[in-house]
Amino acid sequence: MRAPFLSLLTLVLLLSACTGNRKLSNTGINAYQYAVQKNIQCRNGAVVSAHPLASEAGLSILRKGGNAIDAAIATQLALAVVYPGAGNIGGGGFLVGYLASGKTLAIDYREKAPGAAHRDMYLDANGNANTNLSQDGHLAAGVPGTVAGLFTSAKYGKLPFKDLIQPAIDLAEKGFLITAGEANGLNHSRESFVKLNTISPAFVKDQPWKEGDTLIQTDLANTLKRIRDNGQKGFYEGETAKLIVEEMQRGKGIISYDDLKDYEAKEREIVSFPYKGYTILTMPLPSSGGILLPQMMKMIEDRNVKAMGFQTAASVQLMTEIERRSYADRAKFLGDADFYKVPIQTLTSDAYAKQRMQDYDPNKAGTSTAIQAGQIPESEETTHLSVYDKEGNAVAVTTTLNGSYGSKTVVGRAGFLLNNEMDDFSVKPGVPNMYGAVGADANAILPGKRMLSSMTPTIVLKDQKPYIIAGTPGGTTITTSVFQTLINLLEFDMSVSDAVNRPKFHHQWLPDEIFVERNFPVAVREELQKMGYKIRERGQIGRTEVIRIQADGAIEAVGDHRGDDHAAGF
Repeated sequence: MRAPFLSLLTLVLLLSACTGNRKLSNTGINAYQYAVQKNIQCRNGAVVSAHPLASEAGLSILRKGGNAIDAAIATQLALAVVYPGAGNIGGGGFLVGYLASGKTLAIDYREKAPGAAHRDMYLDANGNANTNLSQDGHLAAGVPGTVAGLFTSAKYGKLPFKDLIQPAIDLAEKGFLITAGEANGLNHSRESFVKLNTISPAFVKDQPWKEGDTLIQTDLANTLKRIRDNGQKGFYEGETAKLIVEEMQRGKGIISYDDLKDYEAKEREIVSFPYKGYTILTMPLPSSGGILLPQMMKMIEDRNVKAMGFQTAASVQLMTEIERRSYADRAKFLGDADFYKVPIQTLTSDAYAKQRMQDYDPNKAGTSTAIQAGQIPESEETTHLSVYDKEGNAVAVTTTLNGSYGSKTVVGRAGFLLNNEMDDFSVKPGVPNMYGAVGADANAILPGKRMLSSMTPTIVLKDQKPYIIAGTPGGTTITTSVFQTLINLLEFDMSVSDAVNRPKFHHQWLPDEIFVERNFPVAVREELQKMGYKIRERGQIGRTEVIRIQADGAIEAVGDHRGDDHAAGF
């Protein structure tokens, strides 16, 4: 008989051999009390994700004999229940993996444009973009890819899929206590949930949500059971597909039975490049990070940023100008390489990186009017998890609905949120999406095309063994956050906790501003303003999850302090 998931989590913690004070105890069939653990040290395996219950679900799979792939799948499925703002089965994502055998994985389960989609579908009669339609409601949804991605990943795991999905089923069916942050998110989106749904979802109730309330999602549990019992077809065909299409018909969406049945995740060739003796692995297109991260690391490689010091005006200015140039190229050249000829080799070459920095002036601000995309003769709500196991398998997964709670539309009687990823296409050249990013023909809407993404799951190898596993949510800030995290660790020799939690900054070409978190040093801001930069304070940038493995096998996992992120290990 299968042990109840609630008891299993309690057992996990009682047996834990990691350092750190952690508590996750069962106080009743629907009740949890847990304390978020941000930083752990252990030796046998670790999971870090955006929610304690999801991290512990992944850890329970490692303890059961599963590998990092198995744990990543269980964690993702649990996030779809306990972290509905970004965890999902109605969205998509990317997996980057390095297996102990030396095999690398880059699994693309990004959403796709439905067959009825077309280039001008969000333009009115006067040719003006209506981004409300690309961001909210049924028409904003691309064909979900997450479930196909999980089954594509599972062939590299060890345990039966039914074991990996059961923790999520239990959490949906029996319920869990929500945190203060989750209560605030549900209350903030209540009006949209009411407006954009044809059948009232579990997220709407008469009284405001509060910390400690129990969220039960019976419809979602039934959908997960269909996946458990029927595999991938349990989502893309049969009852769940019927419910999706019926929801589309009620809400004037365009996802069809054929769109669902024809969806396939793709295994792609991983992006691999050297940096000062390390090997960095990341996701290729349609992840813009597969172009931008090597670009940025190559532009900084021959400059002594370490001597400049962490978050001095000099180092921030250098990194800002690097980010500016990369994002200018993103806007012009990047899109789904299956549909558009992107000059990948040129954009990621050493020679091009040197050319892009020829007009860099360390004494004054550049401008995005003067600095455009390079000349080439030939094109924010997300969540990340990192996993490492005792066999030496490393997995970085970034998955998303795009905006917080995606399109705010829940599939009636199926219980899961649909994404609003259609907004990640270039709705109209030059019109910014919800993250302020602009695009061109390379990222125009076409049926079956995958929209450009910022998700940048990344693994760094040292002596050809996993050393750093990293990634973050944050829309267009994702790649710059990964870039800064790697520089913090590889150049500034910071602790993992500091590399994750110290204030971040971001520049994306347009708008021509440096965005900084509230705790970014005032003195550095003032120096940058004197150089000619416009500084704009904003809320938190990303929620970075990092695991670092030392040569002696010691593992350190860190969850970002910006949310309920939780590191678990043994």
